[in-house]
Amino acid sequence: MTMSGTRSQADGAAAVRVDKWLWAARFFKSRTEAARAVDGGKVHVNGARVKAARPLHVGDSVSVQKGPYAYHVTVQALAERRGPAPFARTLYAESDRSIAEREALQAQRRLAGDAPHPARRPDKKARRQLRRFVRGE
Repeated sequence: MTMSGTRSQADGAAAVRVDKWLWAARFFKSRTEAARAVDGGKVHVNGARVKAARPLHVGDSVSVQKGPYAYHVTVQALAERRGPAPFARTLYAESDRSIAEREALQAQRRLAGDAPHPARRPDKKARRQLRRFVRGE
């Protein structure tokens, strides 16, 4: 054990529950949130949907869908306890592709946020026009 409750890569057979690791790596604010995400199919380990109690090992590939953002990381260290944010970042390595996709989505959402909003709600005629437009009529 390196930090209290932390296992190093030297512990070959060491494993930690997926929900505990996600909480320790600061992907979620609580273990309950992490367990709900796992049960809801938002977390995949090595490409497969898993349960919250599944043991996670060093070298496993983890995909986390959190809102509109997706994280694809490789487990580099295991931890059962939550530590400071700089320590949590040492638990995983995020792929370059994952970082690029997330940054592109952030930029896209930022641009969409600058779109003008109508001054008032659409009236009956405008709603009909919108419906026709969406349906392609």
